Amino acid sequence: MWRERGSGCGGERGSCDDDDERKSTTTITIFFLFKFPPKETGVIIKAYTRGGMIPEGASYFLSWRLAVEANNARGWRTVPSQCLSHVEAYMLGGQYDRDLDLIADQILSYINEIVPSDDGAMDAWILDVDDTCISNLVYYRGKRFGCDPFDPAGFKAWALKGGCPAIPAVLGLFKYLVRNGFKVFLITGRDQETLGQATTDNLRNQGFIGYERLIFKTAGFKGQRASAYKSEIRRRVEKEGYRIVGNVGDQWSDLQGECSGRRAFKLPNPMYFVP
Repeated sequence: MWRERGSGCGGERGSCDDDDERKSTTTITIFFLFKFPPKETGVIIKAYTRGGMIPEGASYFLSWRLAVEANNARGWRTVPSQCLSHVEAYMLGGQYDRDLDLIADQILSYINEIVPSDDGAMDAWILDVDDTCISNLVYYRGKRFGCDPFDPAGFKAWALKGGCPAIPAVLGLFKYLVRNGFKVFLITGRDQETLGQATTDNLRNQGFIGYERLIFKTAGFKGQRASAYKSEIRRRVEKEGYRIVGNVGDQWSDLQGECSGRRAFKLPNPMYFVP
């Protein structure tokens, strides 16, 4: 119990007996609230064996998505089934696009604060491709927005069509970077041998023209986690003399590891996780 500095049990803020009574009352009140949660809130709470409490429905989705975007939830393979309708509403109802626009505004503010180096032509940005530059939302809509397990063959067939639309906020950002003299490297986990040409054409058709280099995952990186692969690519870019001043991706594995850049910007993606 807080008291005035220097006061004892008989001080201005009350006696020790008063403190004991308040502590007892607080303990009983907390026990009552946990054992008998108020029904007026409309939130259903389940108690689990480890003592955790998870509100269901929309509240659970908001908590789960926060855990995903903050990288507290890792290694998940599918979106929880109870989140399906909420992920759909988020991705299609306009909030996803508004979030992207806000992040793009933050990136543009950062770009305008960058003081070009003496050889500014070596200032570089790293952009991921899937669900950063171009969108796979149409594909994942058919996979229940990530509630279905990942289907490698199905995704490959989709990517070979070359029909992924540009994400407008990122396309605008990309064009701004190119106009202002930054070297833009697009790094993708797509396989060069099978998806190289389709992806190159897809990006060009969607307006991604003028980048420094488009880098695919080759056989030498087979079996490596995305974070390790992208770290190595960035290391090689820096070894060539480029300075990575910014890095943008929808997965934490796009942004973590070595040579991640002066600043990294995470785009939202509640549909899948890439380690």
